[in-house]
Amino acid sequence: MGVAMGFLKNQFSNLVEWNESEEGVIFYKWQNQEIKKGSRLIIRPGQDAVFLYNGRVEGIFEEDGDYDIESDIIPFLTTLKSFRFGFNTPLRAEVLFINTKELLVKWGTKNAINLQAPGLPGGMPVRAFGTFNCQVVEHDVVIEKLAGIRQRYTVEDVKTRIVASLDQLLMSWISKEGRDMFNLQADARSIAAGIGADLDQDMRKLGIGITDFTIESFSYPEEIKRMQEKAAAQSMVGDLGRYTQIAAADSMAKGGHGSNMASDMVGIQMGMALGQQMMNQMNLGGNTDAGVPVQQPVQAGNAAADGGSAGPKFCPNCGTPTTGTKFCGNCGNKLL
Repeated sequence: MGVAMGFLKNQFSNLVEWNESEEGVIFYKWQNQEIKKGSRLIIRPGQDAVFLYNGRVEGIFEEDGDYDIESDIIPFLTTLKSFRFGFNTPLRAEVLFINTKELLVKWGTKNAINLQAPGLPGGMPVRAFGTFNCQVVEHDVVIEKLAGIRQRYTVEDVKTRIVASLDQLLMSWISKEGRDMFNLQADARSIAAGIGADLDQDMRKLGIGITDFTIESFSYPEEIKRMQEKAAAQSMVGDLGRYTQIAAADSMAKGGHGSNMASDMVGIQMGMALGQQMMNQMNLGGNTDAGVPVQQPVQAGNAAADGGSAGPKFCPNCGTPTTGTKFCGNCGNKLL
């Protein structure tokens, strides 16, 4: 008897739900088309449940929760509101679960796109990378354009469609007047805004909106990167002091094994500083020649003003400090 009751319970009951075991799914179609008596519908946060019958939308349920299908769902269906379950009369309907959350997707150009640039006849190959956000915005369009032929639809499907048209959109928006082809990152925001608007218009044909589109970086060929680094280094040389400080710091960070240019610039700066120091010492009379102090120019001038000879600073007779007079003020000894 218990086995029979268990069989009947399984026969007349099933659980209609989507547990989102796989990330990045935009919609999922419940596969069992027979909804039996006693079945329940579970709608999780961020999900909508759409009941379909013969390809038509019977009802859309947006509030998350646990529902008894016979009492809570069927009375609100368009043509099935009077349906009655029987022993062998399951409800043959489809349930489409739609992910209503905003989904983040990373993108990147498959191949480099060649942009017209001055001095580069063949164009400059550039790659771009970034992210975009997508979200279901129109249930009816998604059902009409996608759900009728697909069991599920994922962000990878959206990404494939977007990347297919991205090269042309990048070329179009980058080629706007006034763009610096060698510094596209400065215009990344405006370029991304234009591309995002175009993509949103295209994807809304499938009921999916592109709510945000960003360009994180542009990637140039190595030759272009080296040219940019060289130009930056040359402009920095104009400020010798600043460049020397940076070069010295770079050399110290590398354990004293910086580039030859950095070493040369540090040497030049040190030489200039040493020369300035020598000039200051000469002006102050601080240099020596063979151990004999060089007389300061001011002292020599004073001596010349005094007739070519200077008196002693102390009286040789009594040791009293002199005041520049010819006789000692204490003992009267002649000083000059």
